[in-house]
Amino acid sequence: MEDRQLQPCVKILPREMRFAVQAYCDAHPKRWEEIRLRAGRGVGMVCDGQETELLLGGQPMPVTTQDLRGVLELATGSSYQSASEQLRRGFYTMRGGHRIGLSGSVAVQEGEIRAIREFSSLTIRIARQMQGILGELKQGLLVDGRFPSTLILSPPGMGKTTLLRELIRTLSDSCGMRISLADERGEVAALWRGEPQFSIGKRTDVLEGCPKAEGMLMLLRSMNPQVLCADEITAPEDIQAISMAANCGVSVLVTAHGASLEELRRRTLYQTLLSQQVFQRVIFIQRMEDGSRQYRMERIVC
Repeated sequence: MEDRQLQPCVKILPREMRFAVQAYCDAHPKRWEEIRLRAGRGVGMVCDGQETELLLGGQPMPVTTQDLRGVLELATGSSYQSASEQLRRGFYTMRGGHRIGLSGSVAVQEGEIRAIREFSSLTIRIARQMQGILGELKQGLLVDGRFPSTLILSPPGMGKTTLLRELIRTLSDSCGMRISLADERGEVAALWRGEPQFSIGKRTDVLEGCPKAEGMLMLLRSMNPQVLCADEITAPEDIQAISMAANCGVSVLVTAHGASLEELRRRTLYQTLLSQQVFQRVIFIQRMEDGSRQYRMERIVC
């Protein structure tokens, strides 16, 4: 198997499943995006947003709950305790930025999720670095020497994190800007013993594992960034942190799930940011018929 990003994701699979997935990927060399395991149902391979079921002798490959736990044991080095906080939130980030998403039966105490007790399905999202993908976007990143606050917007699975990583690298290295990244899930920079596993630029400072809102405020106070970045804004406290950063004169670069600005305007969570005109631009990601992504940047007109 020559796909170096896929290799560590395949290695954490149970033995028989690992051999089957390796053989399938060797026979179908693609830029695979996800490996999906569902207890009692089977294994799915995702490429260009389309899922293909892996078959053995014409039948779905069997997956058990023990298989799912085995994957987590290998991914975490058999250390559930150290990974418990991430697992409680439904994911675990491996070395290299690969993320394991989880679902199943949860244990709730005093209104908060304490743990996922029984796993029913698991998704291994394969992290990839794609340099040189900005195309025409690169020419218009700065306006009068400044980066206007920008929102990356698309439905799930379209490559927002990949585009965010490349924009950070370009702003840092090509534009010479100080970048601060609140990398809550460790997917963008993928720190390992303090060193990013992905190229994010020589002027980029990273705070990993901290909730986005708290991380952004810490970076704002301590690192004097010109651009503050975060992936997947989802909570009211994230919105408050972004608004505070903008009011301090710092540009913001973040991502959000959505198909259009009209959709965001209908969500209470984003109405504050849009009404305060925090963002000057939005970048839309579209998937083309050949599976490639197209990036389109527009000014936000309120």
